[in-house]
Amino acid sequence: MERSLVRPRNRKILAGVCAALADRFGISVKLVRLGFVLFGFFGVGELVYIALWILIPKAS
Repeated sequence: MERSLVRPRNRKILAGVCAALADRFGISVKLVRLGFVLFGFFGVGELVYIALWILIPKAS
């Protein structure tokens, strides 16, 4: 069964991007958040997060 990529209404801190990615790939949301923090040190994490915030739809 294919998992959909939508931002959940719960389990979110800012926009739900990390929770959506964690649900889609079946990994821990804490691990995804840690990945964004680490990529943030290189200046890429923030840009990717904002782009995904725009591209991933909200759950209805």
